[in-house]
Amino acid sequence: MRMLVAAALVAALGSATVAEDKKGTPVELGGVKATTPGAWKEEAPSNKMRMAQFKLPKAEGDPEDAELALFKSPGGGSVQANLERQEKKFELPADKKAADVIKTEKLKFGDKYDGVYQDIQGTLLKKFPPFDPNAKVTKVPDYRQIYVIFEAKDGDSTVVYSMTLLGPAKTVEAHKKAFDEWVKSFK
Repeated sequence: MRMLVAAALVAALGSATVAEDKKGTPVELGGVKATTPGAWKEEAPSNKMRMAQFKLPKAEGDPEDAELALFKSPGGGSVQANLERQEKKFELPADKKAADVIKTEKLKFGDKYDGVYQDIQGTLLKKFPPFDPNAKVTKVPDYRQIYVIFEAKDGDSTVVYSMTLLGPAKTVEAHKKAFDEWVKSFK
């Protein structure tokens, strides 16, 4: 009987641990909130420009995990300028037109803000440090980025919020549905 009770207790505790592991991280952008999927692991931001940063587990066969970075940029430039800057991070396949590998659509973010959703696939032109014009560029093929951007008022000024999901194409595709649902869940 004791063994049965002990086994039930271990099973219950194991279930609680799994449930706790599945809890995500609350995120607030421009006064709207959502909780990330539990599989996304929060990390310390890699630089001061990032509000938050998450690691999304790699898909089978991909060399690395994807990364989700959240930004708040007071006076961060226009939405269009930011979209163009994202496009310049990629070298597009020579046999394809930009419209074939860059998809852009408008979205409502948190039922409060007009935003833009951009999806790019190609060869990432990885620079480190990213904004150094003399930085060495490493070409990383078969990469994908999903970028969401919107503007919000903060008192008298405008703040640009953005999120960048970047990684190997197969890994980003594996997380796309959860990412899209998360973006739609902001309230």
